[in-house]
Amino acid sequence: MTDFTNWIIPSIAVAVFVYAAVKRVDVFEAFCEGAADGLKTCADILPALVLLLVCIGMFRASGAVEALTELLKPLCNAVGFPSEVVPLVILRPFSGSGAMAVYNEIAASVGADTFAERVAAVLIGSSETTFYTVAVYFSAVKVKKTRYAVPAALTADLTAWIVCGFTVFAFFGN
Repeated sequence: MTDFTNWIIPSIAVAVFVYAAVKRVDVFEAFCEGAADGLKTCADILPALVLLLVCIGMFRASGAVEALTELLKPLCNAVGFPSEVVPLVILRPFSGSGAMAVYNEIAASVGADTFAERVAAVLIGSSETTFYTVAVYFSAVKVKKTRYAVPAALTADLTAWIVCGFTVFAFFGN
């Protein structure tokens, strides 16, 4: 099987060049045009990305994540959701790398194969970086009014947060 997988990428490259030769496309020119468009897109989304990253850094450094975690602990305890995962719930819609750092902290502090770690793992895999996605992709295509996109995405995130706790409990217990 590994012999086959070693040839997938080279085969795709050869297929692209053969297709370009048949269609008489200048591959170098097409590549340069695509690269130029990619750089323009990077320039378009960079301000939104920088703003988002700065805001996330300020949010974490301000202690707001810890304050929200403390505020939500009684609710989490009442419904059986591990309170150790609340910082992940708060940061996941904003930053994938920040959420992964929080997940690593959870796994290190509570240990692997614990209820909280499993809920955190399922949450990482089943939720989206909503605000990051909206900021980057919507600014890339010049969408000014997100209308229902953010509420719908946050509803999906809320559903993922709720369901991941129930799913882990159903499959592994507490």
